[in-house]
Amino acid sequence: MPKDTITPDDEKQIMAAIAEAEQNTSGEIRVHVESNCEGDVLDRATEVFADLHMHQTKLRNGVLFYVALDDHQFAVLGDAGINAIVPERYWEDITAEVIRHFKQGKYAEGLATGIRMAGEQLKTHFPYNPAGDTNELRDDISFGD
Repeated sequence: MPKDTITPDDEKQIMAAIAEAEQNTSGEIRVHVESNCEGDVLDRATEVFADLHMHQTKLRNGVLFYVALDDHQFAVLGDAGINAIVPERYWEDITAEVIRHFKQGKYAEGLATGIRMAGEQLKTHFPYNPAGDTNELRDDISFGD
């Protein structure tokens, strides 16, 4: 069960990283954790992205961190707006950094690091706009299974 692996302190660390990243951008960052990944990890991440309505950001700048703990699967998925402008291999670099932490059992630290990395690109290309920013308090971490 994902909630057994991601402790309340881990959730606080992840939420703090999301809050920090979203302070500087109009982008939306979410994390979804579940035990198992049925099928291809990118296909499942795309399904969760749609289920969470992350494609509905005005500038198409949502980023999802997807984790299937028991299956040791991870994906980071950006919407069309951010995908069009990030450097080549950007998502692969974030994935490698997150997985490096995961291999040491440091799930929250890995996710927080990846979230900060994504936040830097979001800040650069989609800076916070107080007139039009719609980031709101919500469940930035969701659990499946």
